[in-house]
Amino acid sequence: MALPVRDQVKYWGAVSVAIVLALWFLGDVLLPFVIGSAIAYFVDPIADRLERMGLSRMAATGVISISTILLAVILTLSVVPMLITQLIDLIQFLPQLLRDLRTFIGEHVPSLLDEKSRIHMALSAMGETLKERGVLLLDTLVGSAMSLLNVVLLIVIVPVVSIYMLLDWDRMIARIGELLPRDHAPTIGRLAKEIDKTLAAFVRGMGTVCLILGTYYAVALMLVGLNFGLAVGFIAGLVTFIPYLGALIGGVLAIGLALFQFWGDWVSIGMVAGVFVIGQVAEGNILTPKLVGSSVGLHPVWLLLALSVFGSLFGFVGMLVAVPLAAALGVVARFAVEQYMTSRLYQGKAYIEPEQD
Repeated sequence: MALPVRDQVKYWGAVSVAIVLALWFLGDVLLPFVIGSAIAYFVDPIADRLERMGLSRMAATGVISISTILLAVILTLSVVPMLITQLIDLIQFLPQLLRDLRTFIGEHVPSLLDEKSRIHMALSAMGETLKERGVLLLDTLVGSAMSLLNVVLLIVIVPVVSIYMLLDWDRMIARIGELLPRDHAPTIGRLAKEIDKTLAAFVRGMGTVCLILGTYYAVALMLVGLNFGLAVGFIAGLVTFIPYLGALIGGVLAIGLALFQFWGDWVSIGMVAGVFVIGQVAEGNILTPKLVGSSVGLHPVWLLLALSVFGSLFGFVGMLVAVPLAAALGVVARFAVEQYMTSRLYQGKAYIEPEQD
């Protein structure tokens, strides 16, 4: 006999509270395991495809692991040092950029820089605080997520966790299915498949889109000759998962830098703008439709809300789990609405009891 609804709510509520408390108190400890599990989930389809080609699960995991290590070594030796250097230099350069903007406005529209005007006070305040805030933000990120101990943990634990999770992924999913309450297993299985479909479309699809666009922006801007081109491309690619925001932030930053670097050379400025126009055309017409699809079910506002809420509550780990949790909550919410629309509460007198077989 199934448990009463009140007891089920009590037990499932206790499980939910335990998960929230674990994230709250063990966020930093769980970080390598969350990242490792995310990597395993991301590359599991590759392992499945290699298995269909005749490799064993262990051999497929080995091929993926060796390829990933080689790629990581190449990126670490060639790209990462330059990227970090450009990001630091860009943060330090932004106050100078604002000062140059003030000078430009002072030469062409001096009335806007009246000491009592709002624009003057805003530019002064931004010039004084941008560098401090930028450096403080960078120091905070480095201090919280990239301390020496955390670096060691990430370097050592994340690959180990991801390899073991990838190796046992299918068996783990099957075992979890066996442990589900029998009364709810079909419904939970259905919801899990919808969540996986949403995550596969968004996380894997948008992750690939971000990687392609970030690489394109970085390479194209460096070829044009824009200073900090790699950093701007990295920033634009990183926030591409929010529609239009990546191109907006990257485009404004790149064109602003280009105006001060290439002032008078309108061809170079036009080429910088053209880089983002081409990127947006490719994203909207080719990349996103092919890799993500048209109906993912994750609205940009919902994503921003999830990132803000989970990030403020659980820090960096919260931001990592925000997207999958947002996808899961979205699927559960749609399921709840579907149940409500067929319920007596919604249909009222029009409700007709289903015939019993």
